[in-house]
Amino acid sequence: MVIKTGCCPPFDPIPWEEQEIKWKNKKFIKDSVMTLIYIPLNFGAVITRNMKKIEQCKAKNPQNIMLSEHNSMFKTTVYIAVDKEIPQTEITTLSGTFLTKTFEGPYKNAGIWAKEMDTYVASEGKTIKKLYYWYTTCPKCAKVYGKNYTVLFAEV
Repeated sequence: MVIKTGCCPPFDPIPWEEQEIKWKNKKFIKDSVMTLIYIPLNFGAVITRNMKKIEQCKAKNPQNIMLSEHNSMFKTTVYIAVDKEIPQTEITTLSGTFLTKTFEGPYKNAGIWAKEMDTYVASEGKTIKKLYYWYTTCPKCAKVYGKNYTVLFAEV
């Protein structure tokens, strides 16, 4: 039996393990999260605000993709996949080739995962241009599910 929390859907890591994904003008809401030494301060509020807009506009994010780009110790840019324009939001597109790898464990391992991702990308004969993190579940849901998956997307 699959447990459902009513918040984050259960995540299957297998389809995301060591994949190559090509996007052309994939739409995302772009927003920012304040951080203190990379620890998010208002992540929940930013996601909740944007998810309300997505629901109101009946935009879809069927895979629940929300990417985070850690710009500095004090700011993270978040990208929430959508299938159409949404008023009063910044919409951006991502295009390119991305290699993915799935990790499981506490968020504090992000630096270790980045190094492992760099090794994986190098083993494929490529170089990382940008690195994005997809935190697939919130901390509450990760506790319920007993797993805390993160998928790294390396733009190559």
